Amino acid sequence: MDRRNFLEKTLVLGAAGMVSPSLTGFVTAQAEPAIMKDDISIAQWALVQEIRDGKWKTLDFPRIAREDFDINGIEFVNTLFEVPHMDYLNQLKANANANGVTMILIMVDAEGDPCSPDKKVRRQFDINHRKWIDIANYLGCHSIRTNCRGSEGDSEEDGLKWAADAYNMLLEYAVPANINVLIENHGGFSNDADWMVALMEAVDNKYFGTYPDWREPSDSFDNVEYLKKTLPFAKGMSYRNQPTEELSAKMIRLSKDMGYSGWYGIESSGRDAIRKGKEILTKYLF
Repeated sequence: MDRRNFLEKTLVLGAAGMVSPSLTGFVTAQAEPAIMKDDISIAQWALVQEIRDGKWKTLDFPRIAREDFDINGIEFVNTLFEVPHMDYLNQLKANANANGVTMILIMVDAEGDPCSPDKKVRRQFDINHRKWIDIANYLGCHSIRTNCRGSEGDSEEDGLKWAADAYNMLLEYAVPANINVLIENHGGFSNDADWMVALMEAVDNKYFGTYPDWREPSDSFDNVEYLKKTLPFAKGMSYRNQPTEELSAKMIRLSKDMGYSGWYGIESSGRDAIRKGKEILTKYLF
C-alpha cells in the first residue's frame, strides 16, 4: 500500500542529505525548517480554469509565472499534475530552473481526511500523503498543504485526538525529508482557529504548521481574527485580495508585525486578480 518506491531507491532526500525514512527508520531531522524572506508566489488554483480549459499544463506553470506575471514562486495542486513519473518531475525541475522560479509547496487534495474515528482510515491518510512528501522533496519544495475537516456531528475533542494521531504518523515521514506539513482552513474543524491552535500545541512539532487562507470576511468567518490566532504557526500564506485595499494592507501588516516571514501565495482567481494581488503585496510588503 505504500507507494513511495519509485523515488526512494534513486533519490537523496532533503537538504540535510538524508536517505528515505523507509530505508533508515524514523530519525530526527538534522536541520531546522528553512527560514525564508518575504516574497510573492502564485497558487496554481488561481488559474485552475485555464488549465481545465486546456490552455496550458502544469509543466508550463514556471513559464507562466515568469513571463506573464514576473513572479518568483509557484505553488502546485496535486490534482492538476498529469502523471508525476521521474521524467515528468525532471522536466518540471528543468522548466523551473530555466525560468528562475522557486517551487514552494504542493497543495494536496483528494487524499483523505485525518479526522476519522477509524484507525485504518487515518493510516491511509498518512500513506496517501507520503508520495507527495517525496515529490515535494525532490522538487525542492518546503511543504505540503493538507485538509483537515472531520465529519458533521464529530466532537471537537474526538476530532483533535484523531487528527493528532494522523499527523504524528505523517510527520514521522515528513521530518527526515525536511518537509513541513501544513493545514489550510478548508472547512470543518480547520475553520475554527481555537481548534487549530489546540491541534498545533497537541502535536508540537516544528515541521507542523498552518497555511491561513485569507478568505473574505463573512458573518460566520472573521478572517482577521483567524489570521491573528494561527499566525504563530504559519509557514505559508494563501493570500486573497480583500474587499478593500485597506483590509488587505491590515492583514499584511499583521503578518509582518507578528513575525511571519516567507511566501505569500496569491490565490485570488484570474489574471487580473493575480496582478492586483501582486500590486498590493509589493506596496505593503517590501
